[in-house]
Amino acid sequence: EQHPVPWGVHNHDGSGLAVVCVLQKRDDRVQIRVTAGTAAAVAAPCGILEHVADKKKISNVLADRYASPELTRIWSPEDKILAERRLWIAVMKAQKDLGLDIPDGVIEAYERVKDQVNLPAIDARERVTRHDVKARIEEFCELAGCEHIHKGMTSRDLTENVEQLQIWKSMQIIRDKAVAVLNRMSALAGQWKHVTIAGRTHNVAAQTTTMGKRVAMFGEDIVHGLGSWISLMDRYSVRGLKGAVGTQLDQLSLFGQDAGRVLELEDRVCAHLGIPSKWMNVGQVYPRSLDFSVVSGLVELTSGCSSFAKTLRLMAGHELATEGFAKGQTGSSAMPHKMNARSCERVNGFHVILKGFLMMISGLAGDQWNEGDVSCSVVRRVVMPDSFYAADGLFETFLTVLNQMGVYEAVVAAELRRYLPFLMTTTILMEAVKRGIGRETAHEVIKEHAVAVSNDLRAGKIMENNLLDRLAEDGRLGIDRADLQTIFDSNSSATGMADAQVEAFRSMVQELTDRFPNGAGYQPGDIL
Repeated sequence: EQHPVPWGVHNHDGSGLAVVCVLQKRDDRVQIRVTAGTAAAVAAPCGILEHVADKKKISNVLADRYASPELTRIWSPEDKILAERRLWIAVMKAQKDLGLDIPDGVIEAYERVKDQVNLPAIDARERVTRHDVKARIEEFCELAGCEHIHKGMTSRDLTENVEQLQIWKSMQIIRDKAVAVLNRMSALAGQWKHVTIAGRTHNVAAQTTTMGKRVAMFGEDIVHGLGSWISLMDRYSVRGLKGAVGTQLDQLSLFGQDAGRVLELEDRVCAHLGIPSKWMNVGQVYPRSLDFSVVSGLVELTSGCSSFAKTLRLMAGHELATEGFAKGQTGSSAMPHKMNARSCERVNGFHVILKGFLMMISGLAGDQWNEGDVSCSVVRRVVMPDSFYAADGLFETFLTVLNQMGVYEAVVAAELRRYLPFLMTTTILMEAVKRGIGRETAHEVIKEHAVAVSNDLRAGKIMENNLLDRLAEDGRLGIDRADLQTIFDSNSSATGMADAQVEAFRSMVQELTDRFPNGAGYQPGDIL
């Protein structure tokens, strides 16, 4: 009565074990169903009823440790069953309104029990039926005391639409968190737009840029990804009530071949789901290329976050910046001084997971047999929720980093002093060319001395960068020390169009925050 899950009956005489399911108890009679073993084992008068040990429950790490409650709630087994029951009721209401004979009181009976979700009982039924939807139909009908749901529907009319509703709700959450990320990055880009840093290509100091420009660079990557995400949402289409092979044959039969009422029924169901577009030509399943687009969109949308996190890890390693270090936090169990960029590392890890899921879902795109089958089911049960868990955990972590990170401007300035003469070499090269020196000749002279200075600094032969002195002493370049110093002083803080580019990025973000104000104000929850 308390455990509608598999039990075992052992016989003292050694005749065997039967696995049974206790399905219901009425008065003093217990209804059981044999699922393994022999009826004799169940009927043995000396049998003992004992619970068969359940498998240990293994948590979903992405859901339990990283994703937010609002996201995991959408994909919980309980909420999925509730969504299915609400869909069944919406279909019944529409069918009745359109003239289908559904007795008075039936819909109300289902309404009264729709929130009574007993997962073990449903699981026990599925062990018998070996069909998840049939098990959930039986459970809901028994609770309501009638059998009027699922008329004219196939399993995919239920599962495809509910799963797409889960995806749709998750897409909205991810969109808003991406807006929150951009809103914070816009603020940081503005805060640091005059903090000059050594820009790096191939991770080697190249030219001056600003910290604000660096933030904006990765931020615009996210803007582009969000544009693709919003476009996907604009054209995201729900399967609707299409029946076993997509022809709506059974609904057409129910409504006496009245195609108008069949289409009206489907429109009402789609309105219930709240997804603005619907497919017209599908089979049993909607094209899995749509799932590929969703997971691909998550990879694209989070790419800028991952790139920025990796760059911040590199900066933290040179003590140029920090992702933040909370009170009581420990960086290493062995080395007390460590303050690792572990949240940024986590962001990069999430992105690796998403790319793995993208590879998995790509195996389903272009792999449909005829009107469809369930070979995609096991992959989608893993990939679709877990992709959203990973993306949600990534955004929660990245938002925390953006809220707590900082730049060590004194260390940045010291690095700049060391590298600035090197960073000015392209400007000096242009000045030499303007004075009539051949470009390749000037390039060779500057390279020769820059490499020598770099090697001497690394070897400890010199403590200060004396590149300007060496260039002035080389007659091949034709620029004296005073002119080199003038070039240096007038261009030492030159960062090209960085300021204007930062402001352009901030304008892009402003348009998005105006359009999605709920996202702009979002703050992350606590992370581990």
